[in-house]
Amino acid sequence: MPFTNPQEKGAFAMPYSPSETLVLTTPRLMMRQLNAADWPFYLSLQSHPAVMKFISDPRAEEDIRAGFESRLPVWQPGSQHWLCLVITHQASGQPIGLTGFLPGGETQAEVGFMLSPDWHGQGFGYESLLAVVKYGFTTLRLHKLTATVTAGNQGSRALLEKAGFHLEDTLRESYWLGGEWRDDWLFRLLAQEAAL
Repeated sequence: MPFTNPQEKGAFAMPYSPSETLVLTTPRLMMRQLNAADWPFYLSLQSHPAVMKFISDPRAEEDIRAGFESRLPVWQPGSQHWLCLVITHQASGQPIGLTGFLPGGETQAEVGFMLSPDWHGQGFGYESLLAVVKYGFTTLRLHKLTATVTAGNQGSRALLEKAGFHLEDTLRESYWLGGEWRDDWLFRLLAQEAAL
């Protein structure tokens, strides 16, 4: 049964008005909406070969900038653009990754995440994903969260499965990456399945 108070499990969604941005916190992380000052960090992640290995072929800086700009408008419930949150390590103040989701109607959203390789292996991806899942199911009352992962990305698959997502389907030769057609794994998590 989903809990109703995000503080009970260490995630907290600060209330905000349309003029304020959303902030999620966990014991070690703070996640806040992307802003214009985050461009250097965003560019560094989107240009890092290890980060992008299963996401995209190398792109021109202007194409990366267009994706960045599309995520800058303040997100609020009902928005139809990506909720893009910068994951910040609270103790050091360092940005370590991005997380969030793209709404798919009123009751569903597709989650996404990327973490700087310097911060892998410490549970930060899992901690940040759980905060996003809790926000989606408890605050927004979403029914279903999904994720699309390029087949072979075992790290993302393991992270999603640890967070309770289930492999629902494999789309054969669905995505052109690295000069070949790649399969996509489709994951889902329903609100009633979430161990919150």
